[in-house]
Amino acid sequence: MLAYDDFLDRKTQVGADHGFEPLWMPGKLFPFQVALVEWACRKGRAAVFADCGLGKTFIQLTWAENVARKTGGRVLILTPLAVSFQTVREGEKIGVEVAHRRDGLHSGDRIVVTNYERLHHFNADDFAAVVCDESSILKHYTGATQKTVTRFLNKIPYRLLCTATAAPNDYVELGTSSEALGELTNSEMLTRFFRYRDDKGQKQDARDQVFAEKAEQFYGKLSFRVAQSIGQWRLKNHAVKHFWRWVASWARACRMPSDLGFDDAGFILPPLNERQHIIIPNTPPDGYLFTIPAFGLAEERDERKRTIEQRCEFVASLANHKKPVVVWCHANAEGDMLEDMIPDARQIAGCTPDEEKEEIYRCFADGNLRALVIKPKIGAWGLNWQHCANVITFASHSYEQYYQSVRRCWRFGQTNPVTVDIIATEGERRVMENMQRKAEQARRMFDSITREMRNPETIKIENEYTKKEQVPSWL
Repeated sequence: MLAYDDFLDRKTQVGADHGFEPLWMPGKLFPFQVALVEWACRKGRAAVFADCGLGKTFIQLTWAENVARKTGGRVLILTPLAVSFQTVREGEKIGVEVAHRRDGLHSGDRIVVTNYERLHHFNADDFAAVVCDESSILKHYTGATQKTVTRFLNKIPYRLLCTATAAPNDYVELGTSSEALGELTNSEMLTRFFRYRDDKGQKQDARDQVFAEKAEQFYGKLSFRVAQSIGQWRLKNHAVKHFWRWVASWARACRMPSDLGFDDAGFILPPLNERQHIIIPNTPPDGYLFTIPAFGLAEERDERKRTIEQRCEFVASLANHKKPVVVWCHANAEGDMLEDMIPDARQIAGCTPDEEKEEIYRCFADGNLRALVIKPKIGAWGLNWQHCANVITFASHSYEQYYQSVRRCWRFGQTNPVTVDIIATEGERRVMENMQRKAEQARRMFDSITREMRNPETIKIENEYTKKEQVPSWL
């Protein structure tokens, strides 16, 4: 029979523990990494939102080895394309044997790594645990990959999600991550913590307004006002604190070791020099005397097509040096033109065969290729390019793609200042402004997670509506 105290604990939406105490820990892990592994092992089903370069691969490999030793079963690690070989290399550094498989299990396999695209070659019944590396791939709750991976995970006892950019400017990814871990589904999260608002909006009642004012004082006005909506769903004012406590009960987030209470020594990044270049088109759009800021995606696409040669020539001039450089583009025509214009450059495109993609990735990572041209949606996740300190990118509305593409080079282990050249035309000024706004939202949302993660009440929340009252002696 369920005790009343346990019943109240369940009503707080705090995630339960499904794991065990770790059995093994490699000596190469930093103290904060050890703490994350210990917490994830005890949780059994957890998410680690650690910034780029904080050793998420070491963390997930150590977690996988502990689960394999505890259960005697197999562990599957899912990664983006070309990150698999890097995972195998990292495993060798800490003594964890990892098998890279593309077409299914082989005899004797224990810890296996494969790409998300090849998940259909594996059976969930063969594994005791699954690690989703760069789990932000699950953010699209209507996407085929999210549905496939979530269904696969439903049968797995132990689960670990790892990413650096959890919900950069909305809450959808938190809902899909929770669902993948077996916590609240995305729809349940919306029902419990959010309320639907129609196009006309809803007027706050007096009680809701009081909660709104308190939340603004605690979380900051901009953080509360800007980052509390998912489309037509708005975070309930009185649920702000409980929402972030719920997230912190199954997730750990850190941008620096100090977010977990550890020393930042060795993890101070070199300077990042972001340079914005606004290109004035040679000719204005048809029907105009001069270039004006584009309104809407259609006008922005026309602006990029009209200025593609001028923009690529400028990028090629910036990349005309002997140092390693990665150039991020967004269209096939841009990639083809840049590959021709930049000396010693090779392009990875969507049509490039997987084996050739991995070969180009290796060449660039090993320093045998000077210039790499690639799209963020293809290669902006999971790769380590600390040898490169020069990044060139076109402006984009996607904060996550921009952040991840820069952090391939500007990450812990980088010893040189990193220069990022952001290219935009006069008509794309609104794109640049939108990116800056999203960056501020991401910072404040991350602050909310880490604040509640350090809150001792997160571990055991006392429901404010069901506080224990002392019974008078005369009763």
